[in-house]
Amino acid sequence: MTRWPRFFRTAFFLPYGIPGVIASIMWGFLYAPGTSPFTPVFTALGAEADLLGPGTVFWSIMNIVLWQFIGYNMLIVVAQLQSIPQVLYEAARMDGASRWTIARNVQLPLIRPALVLITVFTIIGSLQLFNEPQVLHLLSTGISSTYTPTLTAFKEAFNSNNLSLAAAESIILALVISVLSFGFLRLVQRGRR
Repeated sequence: MTRWPRFFRTAFFLPYGIPGVIASIMWGFLYAPGTSPFTPVFTALGAEADLLGPGTVFWSIMNIVLWQFIGYNMLIVVAQLQSIPQVLYEAARMDGASRWTIARNVQLPLIRPALVLITVFTIIGSLQLFNEPQVLHLLSTGISSTYTPTLTAFKEAFNSNNLSLAAAESIILALVISVLSFGFLRLVQRGRR
């Protein structure tokens, strides 16, 4: 990774540029029992795995979202790491600090704002999850029309034609996201004092 940093940064960031629907279709093809390249591997290991079954579809969706956003989150952390002055590293090395000590006592406290930002984005994104379950519910019996809050509001608005309930659910979801995000930020601020 240190030999071609631009190539690897681009490769890690590339999944973020793929729309969620396209990523879900692609991963749905990779998860479907008839076309999955993973199924023969599990069978060879003696395990039967239905990656779109009721017990595993949550992990399959989580994998899609991680695959999409890990590069974006990595970019935030790398940018924060690059903003750390080299003087701090040199001072720590002169004091005899090991790499682990530098990571724990210099880097980790200084990338804390980036980690907080990533956590807030994750809270917001996980409650707004729509594309992945919407696409995969055609392939999986484990995803109902009320699998996520946004799917529930969508079902009420467009399947049941109950726009008032869908609007109320959307407002409640926005309030929950706000409370959780600001609550997390307040908790982090309290922990710093």
